[in-house]
Amino acid sequence: MATLMQLSYFLAAVLFIVGLKAMSSPRTARKGVMWAGVGMVLATLVTFFDPTIIGFANYLLIIIAIGIGGGLAWVTAKQVQMTEMPQMVALYNGMGGGSAGGIGAVALLEAQRKLVETGDNAIFQQMGADVAVLAVLGGLIGSVAFSGSLIAWAKLDGRMQRNSLMPAQQIVNIVLFAAVVLAGIWVFFSGGVFSIFVFFVLALVLGVFMTVPIGGADMPVVISLFNALTGLAVGFKGYVLGNAALIIAGTLVGAAGMLLTVLMAKAMNRSIANVLFSGFGTHAVAAAEGPEGEMKEMGAEDAAYLMAFSERVVIVPGYGMAVAQAQHKIWEMVQGLQGRGVDVKFAIHPVAGRMPGHMNVLLAEAGVPYDLIFDMEEVNEDFKLTDVVLVIGANDVVNPAAKTDESSPIYGMPILEVEDAENVLVIKRGRGTGFSGVENHLFFGDKTKMVFGDAQKVGSQMAAAIKEL
Repeated sequence: MATLMQLSYFLAAVLFIVGLKAMSSPRTARKGVMWAGVGMVLATLVTFFDPTIIGFANYLLIIIAIGIGGGLAWVTAKQVQMTEMPQMVALYNGMGGGSAGGIGAVALLEAQRKLVETGDNAIFQQMGADVAVLAVLGGLIGSVAFSGSLIAWAKLDGRMQRNSLMPAQQIVNIVLFAAVVLAGIWVFFSGGVFSIFVFFVLALVLGVFMTVPIGGADMPVVISLFNALTGLAVGFKGYVLGNAALIIAGTLVGAAGMLLTVLMAKAMNRSIANVLFSGFGTHAVAAAEGPEGEMKEMGAEDAAYLMAFSERVVIVPGYGMAVAQAQHKIWEMVQGLQGRGVDVKFAIHPVAGRMPGHMNVLLAEAGVPYDLIFDMEEVNEDFKLTDVVLVIGANDVVNPAAKTDESSPIYGMPILEVEDAENVLVIKRGRGTGFSGVENHLFFGDKTKMVFGDAQKVGSQMAAAIKEL
């Protein structure tokens, strides 16, 4: 039975890897999710045959837990709007970190109970030094990911002010981190219940204080980082429990999450340390050299006519499209343009929206073919040959200050170079700054026209105007 279980865990791990590989492309992502899901079901079912699970009560508790968790996930996944997907990702990721932290707490408490029976003096004597280290580290990382993800969820969901920075914030964080490390050492060398309690409380508080000062513009990177931390914690707990499936799955999630975090930080020309500790976006900021000129307004119908009589149009979606749920109307407008022979593309910045792939998912939901969607590196050279660029609710990712204004907080960040196009149209709800609080020089450019209004309403007006031509 033990050999069969290990073979089943190996098969589940292969399914995880195949699924993760398939998720790297929008064309195969759905299949990837299915393969990984099959692997998780297999790993869960095999666990029921673990000889260490003794007694009907334990099996009943497992079944109840799976029923509650699976039922809640099914209902919420069916009901959640696409605009709320980043919040759901943050929340579910937090649950994964919390589970890893909970496993660490149980393992440490079980070792503490055995200390009383065996007369040993420290946790590491009971568990073994390697297992004890990973139990403490996994508990720390999982707890930080749990509380930090909840704060990220609260900020994204509007339940908490996204611009929060207390005096001496980083000094407080350093003191907290040092306290958590000392508490972890205390647990390792002693193992009393009180030391375990203090350790986990401090770890949870650290996760909160780490995330509070991070501005809303950096939330996609933070969510990705917490996802990586959750995977790492799960891998550590797999070692503590002797579960190969958890080790492999956790390692895969941790490695993939960290790679994505690095790529996203690179796309913003920021280091991960800068994202975590700079407090960027926690207060209103503006470039020292403010944009010159005034915003020039254009009506939706006139903007539609301009695109309809063009040869090449590139559309840049942003969070404004997600908020307005405008992707279907925009796709309807694009189909009208294509019917007139206009070459239309979608350009996606790596950090557009509130989470990785946010815009891709929205466009796929509307039925936009994958071959019309291009990444920043693929499309940037095309803007010089583009007649009209339509920006929908994007801000920092098209701000030319990132290239020209060294005093700007986003200076050096790679952007979609839409200012190279002959004409730029921007659908925007108002004249305020974007999520990061940085003023966009593009909106004041000579070639830019602002189309103010809700993106869904404006998109509907544009689609109707094109259809009438």
